[in-house]
Amino acid sequence: MIKDYFKLAYKSARQRRMRSWLTMIGIFIGIAAVVALMSLSQGLQTAIAEQFVSLGSDKVIVQAAGSGFGPPGTGAEVPLTISDREVMEKVSGVDNTVGRLLRAVKIEFNEEIKYPFAASMPEDSEDIALAVEANNYKIDQGRLLKKGDKYKVMVGYNFAEDFFDKSLLLRDKVLIEGVDFKVVGILKKSGNPQQDGTLVIPEAAMREILGIEETYDIIPAKISAGEDIAVVTERIKKDLRSHRNVEEGKEDFTVQTPENILATLNTILFIIQGVLVGIAAISLLVGGIGIMNTMYTAVLERTKEIGVMKAIGARNWEIMSIFVIESGMLGLVGGIIGVSMGFGISKSVELIAFQIYGSYLIKADFNLGLLIGMLMFGFIIGSLSGAFPAKQAAALKPVDALRK
Repeated sequence: MIKDYFKLAYKSARQRRMRSWLTMIGIFIGIAAVVALMSLSQGLQTAIAEQFVSLGSDKVIVQAAGSGFGPPGTGAEVPLTISDREVMEKVSGVDNTVGRLLRAVKIEFNEEIKYPFAASMPEDSEDIALAVEANNYKIDQGRLLKKGDKYKVMVGYNFAEDFFDKSLLLRDKVLIEGVDFKVVGILKKSGNPQQDGTLVIPEAAMREILGIEETYDIIPAKISAGEDIAVVTERIKKDLRSHRNVEEGKEDFTVQTPENILATLNTILFIIQGVLVGIAAISLLVGGIGIMNTMYTAVLERTKEIGVMKAIGARNWEIMSIFVIESGMLGLVGGIIGVSMGFGISKSVELIAFQIYGSYLIKADFNLGLLIGMLMFGFIIGSLSGAFPAKQAAALKPVDALRK
């Protein structure tokens, strides 16, 4: 019996092929948008989590509160200082700390003048190792900055290739704040736009050319093996509050753990995801209204057919089933097309991003539950949209239907 209902629904949809396609447009566009957006946002969450895993979960970052626009710590009213770092070094459970400066500098090369942000590299070998580990620096050409370097620079892959009209090469000289620096290293392409566009200068040289004495913009700290990162973080906060003479809850600094940063990013992604899916849902609503309109038209066109079925004994629920199944099929087929389109769109975005960034920082992550859910959602939307027209069809009296 059910098999016959599906056959009738399929036959009816084929007879009105153009109308069926137009009816499904709203459904498959909405579902394609949802699948593409959800898969890309899930892929981005996965990529971010992988980045944090690669950097390690044993590090915290301290920066001054109230920073303005630009890199962390810049423009803060009460900046971090060398003495703050010394206090952190003495905290039980802290293995090592490293202070970093993040400042805009004037750079000249090949008669071009630009103002990028530069990061400092510490002078001590152990501190350099922590900075390299914390930022996942990997060399492509030349070498990393080392102890004893002063007027040397290390640049990201994109900085070397695209920042100036002419590519920067190993051993090229650039003028930074009027002082000659030599390029000794070019980093591997990481896929992270911030790192690929980085400019790294030895700390001593950066303090000299910018006239910076005691301040730091951020202070990453490595937690000792076996220590609870949450407990050590609280110790750092307590000691810094005492050193900077601030009350609890009124701190002029922040201590961020990988979990804090990841949770914040996930919250932002969740909000963006919700907004985008909400916009896509409008298309699904339009699609549902389209199916309802089509089914109402089908009831009017097939009034005599309904009358014949009822005259030979068809019951109301059987008439309803035929129309609900037909509308559900339109929604299901729209769902299949939408899922396929969403898969294609998100994979295309992933491949384009790979071509641009050289890594799968943006990738599509397909959840089987999402795909099955979207197919079911398409069928349910179609069935619900066809329920009212189906009820209208079932309510027709055989005599009135045959008279039309």
